[in-house]
Amino acid sequence: MIDFGAAALDEALIEKRIRPLFSRALSPGLPLYLANHSLGRPPDRMAGDVQRALEAWYRDMGEAWDEWIAARDKFRALTAQLTGAQGADSIVPKTSAGQGLRAVLNTYDSPIRVVTTDAEFDSLDFILRVYRDRGRIELATVPARAEATIAALRADTGLVVVSSVLFRSGEVVAGIADVIRAAHHVGAKVLLDVYHHAGVLPLDLAALDADFAVGGSYKYTRGGPGACWLYVHPRHQALRTLDTGWFAKENVFGYERPDPPRFAPGGDAWLESTPHMVAPVQALAGLEFTLAAGVARLREVHLAQKQRFAALLADRGIRVEGAGTEFGAFLTFAHPEAGRLSRELMQRGVKTDARGDRLRLCADLLNTDEELATAAALLGGLR
Repeated sequence: MIDFGAAALDEALIEKRIRPLFSRALSPGLPLYLANHSLGRPPDRMAGDVQRALEAWYRDMGEAWDEWIAARDKFRALTAQLTGAQGADSIVPKTSAGQGLRAVLNTYDSPIRVVTTDAEFDSLDFILRVYRDRGRIELATVPARAEATIAALRADTGLVVVSSVLFRSGEVVAGIADVIRAAHHVGAKVLLDVYHHAGVLPLDLAALDADFAVGGSYKYTRGGPGACWLYVHPRHQALRTLDTGWFAKENVFGYERPDPPRFAPGGDAWLESTPHMVAPVQALAGLEFTLAAGVARLREVHLAQKQRFAALLADRGIRVEGAGTEFGAFLTFAHPEAGRLSRELMQRGVKTDARGDRLRLCADLLNTDEELATAAALLGGLR
């Protein structure tokens, strides 16, 4: 396991202990990377972990599943530690956040009313609209403010789907705990999208009393696509979803067929069919790095870095949002041609992205101040 001690993550420690862990992602000639909010840069160890998992297949064939299942279980335990889940079995591996949402929607045997906001990521938003159009849910969409969500609650509301940090702006949504309490008061459950929260801000799902949450390793925990998860509060682990499979059975490898079906205990009853082999393996190095560095310490580094970057951009006449504590990991620059700016920056060797009219700029502790100054100068010349 990595051990960075308890000291602050200052530049000397980053240069000596952290950047060497990412030598492949920092190879000369690669673009200046400011899209860490989109796809996190993986540790060097990730490639070795995946290679060993593949070698187990060549070497052990069917017995390789012992190693792969152990990696999956470790992924669940580390994710539980990161998110404040009550235990590893509260974390159900998924290949996408959307898959987690569908699993929750598919616990209901009749149409329900769902309250969501107009600021949810396309994946969840699209699924909710499809369920609405198929008559599976009634959908109420409100502005992404706690008071608007609470005002939309009714006695027939079954589920609330909201983000704790908004994907377009990085805004930390105030009052999430109030939303959860209000939803529970009317008998509704709450599913949080914490994709832009986990690994950026301290998270305690148990303390929030969230019913469900979805997230993944794609961004801030540097685990790549496919390594996602659904959090299921222990009080809901006895619910049965149609998104099930033989790994949710009481005795997975007993090949018995009791009727009615008998489910595994706890959150294992939410597992599905044959699990993904590589995704949990590829996520382990990034999760271990994030936990060793500490989310609170990483937050301190990111806040200071965001403020320095915002000041460099301001010197070039570019006013950004996102530098304060009320935002997550990235800065945004509002511009009617944000997509064009992102493309032109890429042509000049700087990787960013855009969502609507917002250019998103996300440095991390692998970025140097020299890189931030370079990016600020290039963006200043493009406007």
